[in-house]
Amino acid sequence: MAAEPQTTESVETLARAYFERVGARDPDGMMEFWRPGGKGTIHGIAELTAPDSYRAWFVNLFAAFPDWRFEVEAVVADERRAAVRWRATGTFDGSAQFEGFDPTGDSVELVGVDLLEVSEGQIIALDAYSNSIQLARQLGAMPERGSRGERAMNAAFNLKTRVARRLRRS
Repeated sequence: MAAEPQTTESVETLARAYFERVGARDPDGMMEFWRPGGKGTIHGIAELTAPDSYRAWFVNLFAAFPDWRFEVEAVVADERRAAVRWRATGTFDGSAQFEGFDPTGDSVELVGVDLLEVSEGQIIALDAYSNSIQLARQLGAMPERGSRGERAMNAAFNLKTRVARRLRRS
């Protein structure tokens, strides 16, 4: 029996169902939508492969942010792809580190877009885009925009750049 062809509606339905599992903090349920070996890229943060490293990354995320809330704001799809705009919030007060940082108790709010590629009813690739610097600032890993800390960090970086430029010339 031949598989039914994918339609815009079936891809949108799959994307919404997948993100319902993300919103439910259900890594096992999330993996049901992935083709084994599928690649997930959370740009600026992680390169993942389903199911193992992808599942492990989300288990850690949900342990680090136990109140992680994820809401889909919009989905646009065609027969092979879906673009999903989302908003996530959470408090970094869980039992796990996140990207090497100990829990700070800080709250975060992110807006992002995930681009999913779907084949034969399964996700084969996902590219997630959000503002990693905004996340770092909310976690206290980067100084606030316009702050004295940001000015000091920029001055140190610019000094390093000038020294490196002079060393290359000599």
